[in-house]
Order: sequence, then structure tokens, then C-alpha cells
Amino acid sequence: QVQLVESGGGLVQAGGSLRLSCAASGRSFSPNTMRWFRQAPGKEREFVAGIWWSGNTPYYADSMKGRFTISRDNAKNTVYLEMNNLKPEDTAVYYCYAEAGTSRMKYWGQGTQVTVSS
Repeated sequence: QVQLVESGGGLVQAGGSLRLSCAASGRSFSPNTMRWFRQAPGKEREFVAGIWWSGNTPYYADSMKGRFTISRDNAKNTVYLEMNNLKPEDTAVYYCYAEAGTSRMKYWGQGTQVTVSS
């Protein structure tokens, strides 16, 4: 009954910025953490950034620190990923992920394409 819907992907030139959104729908959605992953063609999915819900504490993959920022809007049940100084190497499908409730149920979004041109 919980659905994660992503938006905000698109084409951007190197050095530009983009903000992705992930909106959660469904009753009694109470995440422990929400995360962003990405997957480039021919590569495995990799962790990008996450946020611990209770403390509103962000955490990042080392390679993402300094350029990417994760944040949330509790009222809108939405998590964001702001990406700055984008590079062609950032080109990938970006996925939203959540773990929710005491059962630690896992949810995935459908993914949104980010393409960075030189």
C-alpha cells in the first residue's frame, strides 16, 4: 500500500544542478530511513545518500560528500536529493528507497533518469 514516486530527473549540462523528489503515499508510513541509490548502464546499483528519520540525520557515500544534499519534508512525506556541480559520471537512474516500521518493510521507487552532458 506504500508507494514511492520519484520525479525531477532530466538532462543537465556538466556543472549544473538538479533536485530529485521522492514522495511517499499510503497510510501510516513511518520510515526508519530513506535513501537514494543510482545505477549506471552496465554497473551495479550503488548507494548515494540517506537520512535517518527520527534524528533527521543525513549520511552519504564518501564520493558524494560535498556535492549532494539529502533533505526531507515531513508534512509532504517527501525526501529530496539536491545535486550540485554535476558531472557526466553522475549519469544514472536514481532510485528512492525506504525502510519503514518495526517490521523494517522495504520499498523502492521506479527510478528517474539523470543525464549529464559534457
